[in-house]
Amino acid sequence: MERRVRRVFGLVLAVAMLACAPAKLVGDPLPSALAPDFTLTDGPTGDVVSLSALSGKVVVLTFLYTTCPDVCPLTAETIRVARDQLGGKADGVAFIAVSVDPRGDTPTTTRRFLADHALTTWFRYLIGTQAALARVWQAYGIGAAPIEGSVLHSDAIYLIDKHARGRIVLHSNVAPADLASDLGILVGDR
Repeated sequence: MERRVRRVFGLVLAVAMLACAPAKLVGDPLPSALAPDFTLTDGPTGDVVSLSALSGKVVVLTFLYTTCPDVCPLTAETIRVARDQLGGKADGVAFIAVSVDPRGDTPTTTRRFLADHALTTWFRYLIGTQAALARVWQAYGIGAAPIEGSVLHSDAIYLIDKHARGRIVLHSNVAPADLASDLGILVGDR
């Protein structure tokens, strides 16, 4: 009987230890340094947006262009579904895209993209001059090159914590549930 009690106690202890273990983020860890700051214009609203002004919120930062036929719509849909899965925790997250197409991404095209992907009320689509955008691309290691009517670009999705530190980089093939899980963990972090 005593051996059985020890076994049950050991099992309960193991389960408790697993439950107390810190949740693991999906994706490739970043060095947790401060995320490079930038200031750009929100295409649909004309508001000036600085990354540093979002301190206190978790930030999803991705790089898109409005006429993209494949990766950008997939990324937008993944982000939308993940946000829906977050429920009330989504209020603690800022969702931002930085344009990789300074010529094609205009206030009109960014408004249309957000409407087409059901992102209009909570997603910021930042635009700017070639020079301003190129500085952001360089700071985040994003390749962006116009090629025959499209833009070849990196599909990174950066997750930045409430203290403006880069934590994880994901890609367009991330499952919405994994993105939502990572965001839930980061929203809950102190």
